[in-house]
Amino acid sequence: MELTKTILNRDSLIKLSQFSLFLVVMVFAPLIGNQLITGSIVNAMLLISTMTLGLSSALLLSFLPSIISLFVGTLPVVLFPMIPFIVLGNMIFVYLFSKLMEKNYWLGAVSGSLLKFALLFISSNLIIQFFIKQTVASKIAVMMSWPQLITALIGSAIAFTIYKVIKR
Repeated sequence: MELTKTILNRDSLIKLSQFSLFLVVMVFAPLIGNQLITGSIVNAMLLISTMTLGLSSALLLSFLPSIISLFVGTLPVVLFPMIPFIVLGNMIFVYLFSKLMEKNYWLGAVSGSLLKFALLFISSNLIIQFFIKQTVASKIAVMMSWPQLITALIGSAIAFTIYKVIKR
């Protein structure tokens, strides 16, 4: 009985509920079918989870968006080789943000966004060269370039706004 009380205390239930909420939003965001909207929502959830649940929970959530996007068709199957890089980009985004947000929210958000963008841009160009037919290469190159930076920055602005409201 004592173990049950320890595991299911109020704070644990709140954290589990928050994690579940973020997970649900990230599961359903790819169903929207628009990269700019989906990416912005996912990036916002990654930063909000970092601020509210901590780095380890945000890193765990970093795995989900690209895998879900692949299965629901938002991420074209031809981009399957990009999934490890997308996951790594999300992890870098939340890690760098978590390390810099105490100094300055925007320093962390913009630094994380830029590094995520750079990783995805460079890795997508390498993947395209070796694994993807030229007929779809230009579309994929665009998906993994500027939209990644834009959605990370929009997601950062959304997360900033939501976190300020929650904090009150």
